[in-house]
Amino acid sequence: MLQQGDGKIHPRRIPDEAAHDVVIIGGGVVGCAMARRFTLEGARVALLEKAPDILDGASKANSAILHTGFDAPEGSLELECIREGYQEYLEIRRSLGLVHECDGALVVAWNEAEEAALEAIRARAHANGVGDVEIIGQAELRRREPNLSHRARAAALVPGEGIVDPWSAPHAYLAHGLANGARLVTSCEVTGGAFDGGAWQLETTRGPVRATSVINCAGLYGDLVDRALLGEARFQITPRKGQFVVFDKAARDLVTSIILPVPNERTKGIVVFPTVFGNLAVGPTAEDQQSRTDASTDTETLRALIEDGIAKIPALKGMPVTAVYAGLRPATEEKDYRIATTPAKNWITVGGIRSTGLSAALGIARHVFALYREMGHRHDPLPDPAGARANMLAESGPRDWKQPGHGEIVCHCELVTRREIEAALKGPLAARSLAGLKRKTRATMGRCQGFYCTARLAELTDGHFEMPLAEEIGHG
Repeated sequence: MLQQGDGKIHPRRIPDEAAHDVVIIGGGVVGCAMARRFTLEGARVALLEKAPDILDGASKANSAILHTGFDAPEGSLELECIREGYQEYLEIRRSLGLVHECDGALVVAWNEAEEAALEAIRARAHANGVGDVEIIGQAELRRREPNLSHRARAAALVPGEGIVDPWSAPHAYLAHGLANGARLVTSCEVTGGAFDGGAWQLETTRGPVRATSVINCAGLYGDLVDRALLGEARFQITPRKGQFVVFDKAARDLVTSIILPVPNERTKGIVVFPTVFGNLAVGPTAEDQQSRTDASTDTETLRALIEDGIAKIPALKGMPVTAVYAGLRPATEEKDYRIATTPAKNWITVGGIRSTGLSAALGIARHVFALYREMGHRHDPLPDPAGARANMLAESGPRDWKQPGHGEIVCHCELVTRREIEAALKGPLAARSLAGLKRKTRATMGRCQGFYCTARLAELTDGHFEMPLAEEIGHG
């Protein structure tokens, strides 16, 4: 299938003669940032995504925090990419219309041992170049966050941490690439391929694709893609599930900061964090599993998350839960990113991007382009690239429902307009599934979880989805 300008679905194969400088496998946040960077640098780029919509793997579920890198391993590639990505995000956010709400984070100590660990956190932050991190005592902590439990003893204040829209940002990255000549091919799974000494001929479910170089950004399947096309993988993915609970919008004003725990060797721990959509969430857990697709939730874990939230913010007791969800992170044997080149085959692997991919994506793309140049590839950067704009879904922004002529409010919980739905169904990034439409508009993601608006959405999306909405819901 290929999306046409009218937004309807039309059968079509990739033109056999299509050739590219770079093919990117995987349309997660890193793949989207990669497509933007390489296109702006002058490369002919195609992004292949096996799902009907981008952001359908590890990138579809996260905590939407833009990290400074204050707690990243000192001297690590992860730290380098987070710092570069954070800075570039701030540089481009106005031109791309990106959201960044920065009220800082608090690494809260709840007992004596954790309080003793705060100095090491501050020292790590300063060594990582995040010099504004400081330790605050109980009185200042209570002044900043009066709804925190009285058990809170002290905290490391990280002023630069903020929250973002986790889907509109990568949509904007890719839209920026598409506006300047990149190609997106969805429902396109790579099934094989061969390198002839000068270029790759990839076999996909949408036909052959030829490219000089390949960048593997396949996330949860990155090791399998390497093994299938290179014959070996330098790492193994063990998916790590993280479950989340989202409290009703009435809970949003209970905290202003991101409430982080003192981390341990294995995980950053359970976070209480506000969202740009006006909710308060708790999560994630860290559960290693073998399945690369099982993003189910379970009652016992969700109950424990709710209890954890209440223990930290007692006023959450009795607060309604709007939604629960789980995401899978592509964890490997090592904590650091698994980015490596295979110059003899014009191949770059971008693997093991666990919990900081959203923050580091732009920096990872810069790093990978530098590796690509070291492999001998050269292009002329675009002298005057076209622009792109993100969808504004944050409650603090100029939402479409406030503007005249929006047609109607389709999703009343999230105040999504007919105009927004219709716009999301058009163009090269058109939503082709309910999941894709959710990430572009937030329709069905509010209090009623689609109970009231699904019938209307079925009418508006008729002919646009690869699977009709009623059938898609039945499969779910």
